[in-house]
Parts: sequence; structure tokens; C-alpha cells
Amino acid sequence: MTGRAHLDRGMGLLAATATNIIAMVGIGPFLVIPLMLTTINGPHIIYAWIAGAVLAICDGLVYAQFGAALPGSGGPYLYLREAYQPLGLGRLIGFVYICQITLVAPLSIAGGAVGFADYLQYYWTTMPPLAHGLVAATVCVAITGLLYRDIASTGRLAVAMLGVVLATVGWVIAGGAMGSSLHAAFDFPSEAYTWNRELIVRVGGTAVLAMYSYGGYNQVCSIGEEIKDPETTVPRSILMSIIVVAALYIAMSTAIVGLIPWRQAAASRTIASVFVERSFADPAIGRAAAVVMTGLILFVAAASLFSVVLGYSRVPFAAARNGDFFTVFARVHPTKHLPHISLLAIGAASLPFCFFSLGQLVNWLMQVQILTIFVWQCAGVILLRRYRYDLRQPFTMWAYPAPALVALVMWVYIYATGPRGGMWFSLGFLACSVALYGIFVKGRLTR
Repeated sequence: MTGRAHLDRGMGLLAATATNIIAMVGIGPFLVIPLMLTTINGPHIIYAWIAGAVLAICDGLVYAQFGAALPGSGGPYLYLREAYQPLGLGRLIGFVYICQITLVAPLSIAGGAVGFADYLQYYWTTMPPLAHGLVAATVCVAITGLLYRDIASTGRLAVAMLGVVLATVGWVIAGGAMGSSLHAAFDFPSEAYTWNRELIVRVGGTAVLAMYSYGGYNQVCSIGEEIKDPETTVPRSILMSIIVVAALYIAMSTAIVGLIPWRQAAASRTIASVFVERSFADPAIGRAAAVVMTGLILFVAAASLFSVVLGYSRVPFAAARNGDFFTVFARVHPTKHLPHISLLAIGAASLPFCFFSLGQLVNWLMQVQILTIFVWQCAGVILLRRYRYDLRQPFTMWAYPAPALVALVMWVYIYATGPRGGMWFSLGFLACSVALYGIFVKGRLTR
């Protein structure tokens, strides 16, 4: 390359916060609420939402401090590489992150598209498995095409999508306010008040699903190079999006469980549509409302994918520009100023995984990310503050370093209470990534 490629800073606070929120409020909560009810074996999923909110705020402060100090493309790749540089581990940990992106990004994108196809079954009740996969793949292609534009217009589109997302969730909450029973929503079984080992493990396992729904508050970090005034915009957008979404999730799940008995809710795959249908006394009106709600949820799922693909597409670009990945991914479109090769590659890689079920993706995805990213970042933000005096660090988390330590402990707790299969898979993936790094370094040395 003859020069270093750059992207435009064209996204302000509103667009950045909208990008985070639409990434968080995707198809996730509309699908995982039944799974959460099953995992915790009762209506007391508010425990998991609160635990997830605490973790999201603490971890969000880690991202906020990183994002203000290192406002570039790539997010965690950049943070891990710079934080562990003084220990001589920066390139290794950055490489491990890129390896997990090659797995996590396509699976995350495909997971959202599969959720879209799942909710489409409310209309198309006889959808065969092959058609289900093809619908999901088509959504991935369409979203990739929507993102083939400059960052300023991308930001405007994100704000427009946010309006529909908030209207959809607001409808569920409003329906609950009119028809749900708070007594039913908080009629917890007696064992829910006894904090023994079994309940702690169940809350941990359910919190994995909650964090899947909360995921996205760090989306703005991956596009930090395209954010206006990142030193203030990144921290504010992260914290604002977490607070808004946590309130929405708690209100929405309370409304649903207050109207539909939790065992029936746990068995539903289109819980929001069923909820809206039951919130009307007239069955015909309820059915019509559910049809409209399903359409809105499909839009929400597509909007979330829009934000997720946007963020992930910047990571290979940033790594390639720094010489840590294939150079072709560092190319920038000559007129739209977006990393088009990286965007197209991420979109294409998600297509084969559109033929898996959402249940196959969620838990293992979270455990891989905990082991390869999240715990390292919680320690890394302390290392950055301690050793990188050469970097301007305009934002320090509240009560530093307590939030980072709380997040570290909670991530370890969620990891340890997750499925054993996911633990072994993530450990094996980490070992393979380290081995690949050895091959990568050896190849560079022998050139």
C-alpha cells in the first residue's frame, strides 16, 4: 500500500447511541425470553436482567475508557493489542481476537438472520427447513447491500431504524400496562427467595442469555474512527444505550410474564406476537395486531443486523491496515469511503451458518467471547492506565478500577455456570488460535 487508508468522522452522539441500541434490541429479547424462563425454571427472570444490566454497565465502562483513549476502527482488536503491548503480548492477544472474529462474526450475524426467519413463521407456518435457511441468507445479503454507503448516511439510517425499534418495544410495554398483572409477573415460587447453589447456577445460566440480548453496547467502539468527538461521544453513547435498553427489557419481560403464564411463555417461539394477540379482548383485532407486531419485530431484527454487520466489518479492515491480517481487507472504497472488501467478506461468511438453529449458537458464542475477549479487556484497561503513559486517556471509569474488577468476576461466574460443552469448545478454540499465531509469526519471519 502506498498510503494509510482513513475513514470519515461523520457520526455524532445521536447516531452513535442509535447504532448501539438497534444492535442491542434486535431479535434477541423476543426469542430468548422463553429460553430464559426455561433455564431459570420460573417467572423470576428479572434476576438475570438485573445481573446482566450490572455487568453491562461495568463492562460498558471498560469499553468507554478504552474507546475514549483509542478512538480507532476495530474496537477490542485495537484495545487488546495496545493494552498488552508493554507485556509483549499485544500482537498475540490481538491475533486471538481476529481469530475469534472469524467465528463469532458470521455466527452472530447468522443468529440474527435465523431469528428473523423464526419470527417469519408466524406468517408462514409451514415453512420448510431449506426455505428457513434461504430466508436467513437473503436477509444477510440485503443488510450487506444497505451498508454499502458512506458513514453519514449510514448514521441517518440508524436513527430512523431506532424510531421503529423504540415504537415496537413501546407497544409491548404499553400493552402490558393495560392488560398485565404485576401480581402474576412477580408471583415467584418459594425457591426463588432461597439463594442456594442451585439458584445461583440457574441465574448465571440465564444471565448468559440476558447478555446475548444486552450485547451491542460496545458497537460504537468498532467504528470509533468514524465517530465525531470520540473522547466524549463514545462513553456517553455506551452508557446511555445500556440504561435505556435495561429499562426496556425489564419492563417488557414483566409485561409478558404478567399476561401469559410463564410455562406457556416458555413454550412459545413468537412470544411477542402471542402477547399482543392476547392483549385484546376481541380475537379478530388481536390477530390483526399480532400480524402488525410480527412485521415490526422483523424490521427490528433487520435493524439490529444492520448495526452488527457495520461494526464487525471494521475489524478485519483495522487489522489488515496494521499488518496483522491480509492486506486486501485494508482497501477503502474510492468514493463511499467504507472498507468494502471487509464488509462484503463478513456478509458472505455468514451465509453458510444461516442453516443452523439459534439454540445451537447462543451459549457457545458467549463462552468463546468471554474467554477470548471479555476477561482480557477487564484486565487490559488497568494495564493501559498503568503502563501506557504515551496515550492520552481523557476518560476514566467511575470508581476506577472497581467496575473492571466487578465485570471480570461476573464474566468468570457466567462462564463457569454455562454449559460444559461450551467451556471445552472455547478452551479448544483458544488453544488453536494460539497455535495459529505461532504459524503466522513463523511465516512472517521466514519471508
